[in-house]
Amino acid sequence: MLRALLYILPLALTIFAFIDCLNTPEDEAKHLPKIAWVFIILLFWIVGPIVWLAAGKTRQVPGGGRTPSEWSRGRGTWVAPDDNPDFLKSLKDDKKDEALLKDWEADLPRREEEIKRREGNTGPEDSTPPAAP
Repeated sequence: MLRALLYILPLALTIFAFIDCLNTPEDEAKHLPKIAWVFIILLFWIVGPIVWLAAGKTRQVPGGGRTPSEWSRGRGTWVAPDDNPDFLKSLKDDKKDEALLKDWEADLPRREEEIKRREGNTGPEDSTPPAAP
């Protein structure tokens, strides 16, 4: 059983470091390009992952003492939608869309009338049979 741990632990460490390296943005990789870190992790089975975890990545503790997750990493400092300028701007865009929709609805009867005129000109002139002499 102990022999199995000698293979499983380094393998698990390598897999963890490899996935961590792939998920790390390029600007957070320290000292070397990210692709070089991937090769180091995979080629140097035990030492590579340890070096990556110790010195390969910029690690910062965010305010509040919690570790960042992928969900909260891209989140800004806005708390409520009313305080978020992007959200408020999207509401203004919705009002522009509503105005455009009203313009289209107002223009719809004219377009329908135009289509009826075109169909009337290109279709059969009169469906009544000609009068007998």
